[in-house]
Amino acid sequence: MSKAFLAQVIQESADTTGVAANRAATDVMQAIIRELKKNGRFTLPSFGTFIVRKTKARKGLNPRTGEAIKVKAGKTVRFKASPSLKKVV
Repeated sequence: MSKAFLAQVIQESADTTGVAANRAATDVMQAIIRELKKNGRFTLPSFGTFIVRKTKARKGLNPRTGEAIKVKAGKTVRFKASPSLKKVV
């Protein structure tokens, strides 16, 4: 799914212009990002939950050279599908 697809669905559903639908899609995505930064999780009922997880520093391998490298600690976003979404898909 892309932002353009989301904007198209909004445009068709709300019977609005493409510019307004694109702005609405952008606003929805920004709201999700703000919520993830603020609380570390975002839940869409009957769809799933996005969760920010911390990753530890670790050793990795450069796939081109096979050389060992250090990977810094960081954060990543995980998604857990709801049971109702799992049942439908």
